[in-house]
Amino acid sequence: QVVESGGGFVQSGGSLRLSCSIEGFSLDNYVITWFHQAPGKERLGVSYIKNTDGSTWYRNSVKGRFTISRDNAKNSIYLQMNMLKSEDTGVYYCAAGRWRQGMSLLSPDLEDYPYWGQGTQVTVST
Repeated sequence: QVVESGGGFVQSGGSLRLSCSIEGFSLDNYVITWFHQAPGKERLGVSYIKNTDGSTWYRNSVKGRFTISRDNAKNSIYLQMNMLKSEDTGVYYCAAGRWRQGMSLLSPDLEDYPYWGQGTQVTVST
């Protein structure tokens, strides 16, 4: 089970911290990705962390503003979002998939990410 929390309403320039708590399985050998779905648009990968080696990746639009982190003891992943902009508005989903060669890390497909949360709404006002 994947459960996100931490979304809300914030003014432009503000901050939010999203949490992704995973229950029922260990995150060892998993990739955990935060996806963003803006209103009327497709779901896009924003940031991921490979729990195999701790490596991270960020979409250019959030580099320098968002930070992904993990707490293996709590089986949780976090997304610290600073300097929020109106274009960051949307639903944020946490997804987990077992790392494998050839995995499409930015694809919101169930084949790559079989475990999804229900999403958490982030609204940034101008």
